[in-house]
Amino acid sequence: MAGVTDKPFRLLCKRLGAGLATTEMTTSDPSLWHTRKSRMRMDHVGEPEPISVQIAGTIPERLADAARHNVELGADIIDINMGCPAKKVCKAWAGSALMQNEPLVEDILKAVVAAVDVPVTLKIRTGWAADQRNAPTIARIAEQTGIAALAIHGRTRDQKYAGLAEYDTIAEIKQSISVPILANGDIDSPEKARKVLEHTLADGLLVGRAAQGRPWIFREITHYLETGQKLPKPSLDEVQDILIGHLKALHAFYGEEAGVRIARKHLGWYAKDRRENALFRAVVNRAESASEQIDLTWAYFEHLIGQPDAFRAA
Repeated sequence: MAGVTDKPFRLLCKRLGAGLATTEMTTSDPSLWHTRKSRMRMDHVGEPEPISVQIAGTIPERLADAARHNVELGADIIDINMGCPAKKVCKAWAGSALMQNEPLVEDILKAVVAAVDVPVTLKIRTGWAADQRNAPTIARIAEQTGIAALAIHGRTRDQKYAGLAEYDTIAEIKQSISVPILANGDIDSPEKARKVLEHTLADGLLVGRAAQGRPWIFREITHYLETGQKLPKPSLDEVQDILIGHLKALHAFYGEEAGVRIARKHLGWYAKDRRENALFRAVVNRAESASEQIDLTWAYFEHLIGQPDAFRAA
C-alpha cells in the first residue's frame, strides 16, 4: 500500500496486533535506491522483527539484486509484488501486469529465491481479467520455485478495488498446493475474517484498506478468532491517544513540513465515520505546523469526548 504502510504506520499496526506489516512497494531500479523516498522506505531502524520488504519490477536480475540489497539493510522476508493494479505500475509491466507473462513470473521467482537466504513471499491477484484468471497456474509456479507463502487478493487486475472480492479462487488454490496461503480482499471486520478463513481454509489473512484510520482492527480480529468474542470499540480517549501518537511519529519521521502534509490523509481516514468529518477536515487541513495540527486534532477529540453521541466508531 504505497503511501500508507510507511514506518510510522507499520509500527502502529504491529503495536495494535498485526503479526506482520510489509513495507511500501520498493523499486528494484538501483538508480533510485538513494533517493529520499527510497531511503525512507528502506529504513527499518527500531522496527520489531520480522521485517518484510516488498519489491517490485520486471527484470529478474534487478529484482534479485534488490532482494540482496534489502536483506543487507535488515529484511527478514522479501515479498514480490505481482498484485498492484495501479496504471502507472502496470504500464511498466510490473505489479499485476506480470501475471500476463507466466514464463517471466517463473524467471523472477527463481532469481529472487536463489539470491537470498531469507523466505521469499509473493502477492498476486486472481488474474489479469475475468477471462484471464490464471492465479492457479501462478500458484503452482510459486510452489515449484520455492516461494515460502502466497498472498492472493480476490479480484482481477481490471477490477482494481471495485465490486466484491471473491474467495472461491483462493479456496481452490489452497486445496491444490502445499504453500501457505494468505487471503486478501474486503476483510473489514472480525466476522468477515472468520468467514473468509472458513471458506478458503487459508493459513492467514491480509488486511489493507480496512486498517486505514482503524489500525486497532488487527487486535479485534485476533481476539475474535481466538475467543469468539468481540472486543469493545476503543474509547474516544484511546483513539485520541492513538491518533496524536501517530501524528507525532509522522512529524518525527518525515520532518515537520512533509509530516504535516502526509498526516492529512490519515486524519481524514480516522474521521471518516464521525458526524463532524467534513468540518473537522476543513479546519485541520489548514494547519501548517506540527503543533497546530496536533492542537486542532486534540481539540476535536476533546469536543467529541464532551459529546459522546457525536462519535460513530469506525
